[in-house]
Amino acid sequence: MATIRDVAKAAGVSISTVSLAFNGNGPVSEDTRKKIWAAAGKIGYTPNQLAQSLKRGHSHLIGMVLGDVSNPFFGKLLKEAEKIAMKQGHLVIVSDTNGDPTRELEILESLCAQRVAGIILSPHGHKPEYVEQIRKINIPLVMIDQKVEGVEFDFVASDNVLASAMLTEHVIRLGHKRIAHSAGRRDLWTAQQRIKGFRDTMASANLEIDESLIVDGEYLGERAYEQALRLLTRPDRPTAILAANNVMALATLQAMNDLGFVCPRDMSLASIDDVPWGEVIQPRLTMSVQPIHEIARIASEFLLERLEGRNDSPKPPRTCILTPKLVVGQSCSRPAL
Repeated sequence: MATIRDVAKAAGVSISTVSLAFNGNGPVSEDTRKKIWAAAGKIGYTPNQLAQSLKRGHSHLIGMVLGDVSNPFFGKLLKEAEKIAMKQGHLVIVSDTNGDPTRELEILESLCAQRVAGIILSPHGHKPEYVEQIRKINIPLVMIDQKVEGVEFDFVASDNVLASAMLTEHVIRLGHKRIAHSAGRRDLWTAQQRIKGFRDTMASANLEIDESLIVDGEYLGERAYEQALRLLTRPDRPTAILAANNVMALATLQAMNDLGFVCPRDMSLASIDDVPWGEVIQPRLTMSVQPIHEIARIASEFLLERLEGRNDSPKPPRTCILTPKLVVGQSCSRPAL
């Protein structure tokens, strides 16, 4: 059986240089690193990753903890972050919490026990006991999408107030006054920010807000479908519905179709986030699109920088808020007379 000594001999370097190359954290040039890995492959030597992680105190694994990987938003985030991490020699482990804070904490505890190098987290808790547990995490961690008050980690997201405000402004300019907002989970930061964007824009236009038109879709398709049915069958129904995410937008469009409404002739619809197969869905939705690739890229870079500077003096947490883009489709028009 080949040993690390055999690799050193085949590559023409010292045993310590081979060890540093396999650990990935030493002053070894890229050419030397490639030569060592080529020699290892030629003689059939595979480094013991478990032993190395025990020696270092951490592995080359990165945990990515997301609320719902079936949501295209999270799926795109994962794909981009994984690509960046692998270029730096890290493997991403993804866990789906289904938006459950208790499950989230259990997953985080397990990842820490597995000695992952760092974690990218989309948090879904806010209660004091949740915050206290998050604050105890002592490995590099970057939060994305959802902000949690009381914790100090790097944070990357898009401007949720602006995302909602852009859609609201768009339909107001088309002449809509009775506008509904299908909101996300009220306990989540993104939902609160998107409601704020809706409220602020309506107030700036001197339009009265009918509180009964702000409904709880909870970021869930089934729930948003039920709420859309209620809105559409009201005698004083709104003329436009703004969905706080893509899943709820598709559910709302389905409710319109099931009741025989034609969008946008009978009802306008707009959404935060792009929708899967958006090019073939009719009508093409008007959307406020978050820069998902940028969120993933910056979050990954923040984490990798933390990993590289693990032994340096602690640096203060960073916050990066990115600008969404308004994409005008065919799902909004002037309100029917």
